[in-house]
Amino acid sequence: MATTEIVVSGSATSGDRKPIVNDFSIQVATANGSGSQSANTVLLRSIFQMGIPVSGKNLFPSNIAGLPTWYTIRASKKGYIARKKEIDFVVAMNPETAREDCLALAPGAALLYDEPLKLNELRSDLIFYSAPFDKLVATVCPEAKLRKLVKNMIYVGVMAYLLNIDMAEVEKALRKQFAKKVKAADLNWNAAKAGYDYAVASLTKADPFTVERMNKTHGMIIIDGNSAAAMGCMFAGVTVVTWYPITPSSSLVESLIDYMKAYRVGPDGKATFAIVQAEDELAAIGMVLGAGWAGARSMTATAGPGISLMAEFAGLGYYVEIPGVIWDIQRVGPSTGLPTRTSQGDIEFVAKLSHGDTFHPMLIPCSVAECFSMASEAFNLTEHLQTPVFVMSDLDLGMNNWMSDPFEYPREPIKRGKVLSKEDLDRLGGFARYKDVDGDGIGYRTLPGIDHPQGAWFARGSGHNEKAQYSERPDDYANNLDRLRHKFENARTLVPKPEIVRDEGNDIGIIAYGTSHHALVETLDQLQGDHGVRADYLRLKAFPFTTGVLDFITSHSRVYVVDQNRDGQMLNLLKLDVSAEYVGRLRSVRHYNGLPIDARSVTDDIIAQEGN
Repeated sequence: MATTEIVVSGSATSGDRKPIVNDFSIQVATANGSGSQSANTVLLRSIFQMGIPVSGKNLFPSNIAGLPTWYTIRASKKGYIARKKEIDFVVAMNPETAREDCLALAPGAALLYDEPLKLNELRSDLIFYSAPFDKLVATVCPEAKLRKLVKNMIYVGVMAYLLNIDMAEVEKALRKQFAKKVKAADLNWNAAKAGYDYAVASLTKADPFTVERMNKTHGMIIIDGNSAAAMGCMFAGVTVVTWYPITPSSSLVESLIDYMKAYRVGPDGKATFAIVQAEDELAAIGMVLGAGWAGARSMTATAGPGISLMAEFAGLGYYVEIPGVIWDIQRVGPSTGLPTRTSQGDIEFVAKLSHGDTFHPMLIPCSVAECFSMASEAFNLTEHLQTPVFVMSDLDLGMNNWMSDPFEYPREPIKRGKVLSKEDLDRLGGFARYKDVDGDGIGYRTLPGIDHPQGAWFARGSGHNEKAQYSERPDDYANNLDRLRHKFENARTLVPKPEIVRDEGNDIGIIAYGTSHHALVETLDQLQGDHGVRADYLRLKAFPFTTGVLDFITSHSRVYVVDQNRDGQMLNLLKLDVSAEYVGRLRSVRHYNGLPIDARSVTDDIIAQEGN
């Protein structure tokens, strides 16, 4: 497959020379419940199958069918997969938002619309295409009640013509989407062909956006972060999963249920796992800790409101020292907030979740591949440290489709940490549950049912001494909290190290985490290419911070910390960690409108603060 590029094939800039564009974005505006998800997935996958780097982001309402929904597809020669701030091509299918969608476009953009909307009367500086979608779908779908769902596949065919997408790839993607529904596949394929044939016969290409084959997606997969996380948890050996449904985390456990039923049922037909829907999130984390105390690898998945309810048990897990993994698929808050918008708004809250003095380790994936790999890291870490570990994903990562290299099969063995066996107790003669024997702040534990008279210990949330005995002695309480703090400090050497994306000794440094990473890769190019500004970049993978993070801050005169929240939550945690003399070097870049972060907004903010 020859390497080509996404080209502009419209009006010439000088003579017959045609300009070349590196990437463009398509926004499809429909109504929730209209069947557009399948059409959008087919359009996305068709471009992907042509070897073109692509990403898709769904902006959908949180309550009832019929409300507006937008799906954005970005195709990029350079492989940029963050949301693009500018929209280049709109497919306007929703009468309620069509006018607004049209007026929001920059001059020179293209717009495909349902013919009765007459959007071409609103502006003269856009490139317009219209199609009679209702008439076209009626020719291929005899059942009127199905036309609402099939209608969207018409625009896939029209866009295939306008963007030069190979119809063979459209059919391949469509039949994959409806793999178990042959009749539905045939019906939708006929609709796509009807749209394509209409466009060939009736539309004249006038916009500059055209795709041509590349070879940059060979061997890659498309998957959402929640599915990747579910797969990772299964490979990590999870045996107990408790949950309460909440957007945007529900699909993680729903996917895990499917995987476990397929791969974790024994030859006798009995499940080797337990997945329980609890009555609420507090009960869910309580069950996780109970299972962790009993020796199971246990987890739950939730979002911000659920995290709020889990605070009491999170503190219990920290103080009693019980392992458990909590996936937080972050969404916009506070309160109910915007359930279907993305955010990094739980970072500061989770770090010290619960009353009293607590600290919780957090792992922060930026990709579907890390959703998979960090599952194993989280379970090994929670058992090593004997404390709850949070994995901080977000809606953008969890619910949207991302392209990725295939996941690597886990090679590291499962690590259970300091668990004493009967033989160990025979040799030792006993143990003190909360005694720091090795100087790392981590005591030894036994599991219920151990066949040894010295193996029992009392898991209590009240004051206790080294032997897990009830105590209100001031020195016992202070010594215990000091040991827990020492354990947390020791965790700096155990959590995943940050990724130094660029470190060339520039004055400016940038720190980001999670899904912000994809915008930052593009921001580095924009800063240098558009403004002549070079910056170094470190991506955080975990909290507590490793020494490498502090070294990065001290080696740069200005460090921009990028947060997808209003209050600069990661910035605040960093300020607590660095020496006072370096706090003044930290600056904040914040994005908190609920949309996935884009590179242009980050670039403009940094340039403004630099005074350029």
